[in-house]
Amino acid sequence: MIPLILLTLVLLYTSWSVICLELNYRRAKSMGIPLIRMPVDPLNIPLQVVEPHIFRIVDFFRIPLPKACMMMRRGWHFGVKAQFHEEMGPIWAFVTPRDIHVQVCDTAALHNVFGRRGDFVRPREFYQLLAAFGPCLSTATPSEWARHRKILATPFMNESIMDYVWNESLRQTQQMVQAWTTKGAVIRIGKDTRTLSLNVLAAIGFRRSFKFESSAKEPTTGGSPNETFDYRDALQMVLDNAILVMVVGWKNLLYPWLPAWIRRIGKAASDFQKHMEIMLNEEMEALNRGEKGMGTIMTAFVRGLDAHQKDPSKGNSVEEIYGNTFVINFAGHDTTANTLAFATLLLAGNQDVQEWVAEEVQQFIGEDEDDWKYAEAFPKLVRSQAVLLETLRLFPPVMAIPKWTNEQPQKLIVAGKPVTLPPGTGVFMSIMAAQTYKSYWTDPLVWKPSRWITHNSTGSLEKITTDPQVPFYSWSGGPQNCPGEKFSKVEFVAVLAGLLHKHRIRPVKEVGESVEETRKRFTKVANDCDALMLLRCRDTDQVEVTCERVAA
Repeated sequence: MIPLILLTLVLLYTSWSVICLELNYRRAKSMGIPLIRMPVDPLNIPLQVVEPHIFRIVDFFRIPLPKACMMMRRGWHFGVKAQFHEEMGPIWAFVTPRDIHVQVCDTAALHNVFGRRGDFVRPREFYQLLAAFGPCLSTATPSEWARHRKILATPFMNESIMDYVWNESLRQTQQMVQAWTTKGAVIRIGKDTRTLSLNVLAAIGFRRSFKFESSAKEPTTGGSPNETFDYRDALQMVLDNAILVMVVGWKNLLYPWLPAWIRRIGKAASDFQKHMEIMLNEEMEALNRGEKGMGTIMTAFVRGLDAHQKDPSKGNSVEEIYGNTFVINFAGHDTTANTLAFATLLLAGNQDVQEWVAEEVQQFIGEDEDDWKYAEAFPKLVRSQAVLLETLRLFPPVMAIPKWTNEQPQKLIVAGKPVTLPPGTGVFMSIMAAQTYKSYWTDPLVWKPSRWITHNSTGSLEKITTDPQVPFYSWSGGPQNCPGEKFSKVEFVAVLAGLLHKHRIRPVKEVGESVEETRKRFTKVANDCDALMLLRCRDTDQVEVTCERVAA
């Protein structure tokens, strides 16, 4: 009897899915664009649970898959890049029983979608997990968004903070280089760049300064679930287990009947909450004494809290301070850390590019790193900035930015032709595809930082040049672009300059390996990626590198 009931339920669910799929397909046909039917939506919860196991088998046996199945894979955008757009055009869609997912990589259309914030709205449910510690910018309603954005953007537009970002990034890089050049050092690119990024963010955003320690010194034991975490270690534990913290909720990780390793994550999250409360109280006390505070992100939050208490339509609440503190750390840490890891791998495999960058550092920067000044050095280091842009072009942290049409049909001009999108339709801005599309880029899959550099008429001056007709949206675009863009640029350039001023990252070659074979091997490791919420290299430890001091 029970098997019969289960079979009946499966048949009913399948029938209902087929009906919904066909209804959505009919609705999508009105757009007049290429369509693909998908039997299961990529956001289907059961699929999300079994997807890693299914594709582990697919990869092991190298099973070829049709398009509809490839798009069920988490992070599929990185695997196909612009291939589907080159086959079907700058706009197409896949249709599921749940939704219509329109994929766009046309420059003019992307600019249009970014600019029409009221017509193409951010789907809040996609970002709801980010409210792990409280409401935040990512989960704000359209009417609340500007209030959140104003508070968050203020400290990131302060040039004095950029000066501090520069100095702290250099300090952390000097310590990292010292650790990497110690006799017997083991360089773990992925973990060490995460540590550096975390230390910079903690110091800049919340004035919690920590010394860089190589990941090779990490303890092998799991630790006690009752230990007390300082700010940096609590944050690192939370970020390393962000999916669990966000999905389950950190308070639900503290139950005594749970395994010790889970309770340890819960304890770290609890300590992180306490550290936020302490920082908030410290800044509030400083404000009450008439002092300016530390000049950090938390200072801006406290000023916003004061405004909010006087007028609820302004500033931010206490809960929103905690929520936005977490989001800043989550978004600002992993994006920069992953980009640094990709760039380090690619520089190690492309020694000619590394020398090209180092040449500029040595030309424009003085011998003593302690004398380097942000305002003088940063604008001149355009090759380092080019490495950042090119790395983000091929490895964007967010590969597709979701929007949804509002309750009205929306017209979009794509490749000069009008397309009318039905109400409530998902529009995914295909950042990964647009940044590797042959119509916009020469040799689109080749990592070539020099493509961003142009020269003056005499050839004596180099500068970064971006073409508004060529899509590049790694910091998003329009009024909802990332407020931390300048922060990440300054940090990246400072790290690269500090790293290549007197040292080089050398690949450990395999026996009999040529320079070209080494480059291909390192590029292959960089392209071995997965994506939970952000794109990341699966395992940078697949290759070995050394850090060598070079002659002056």
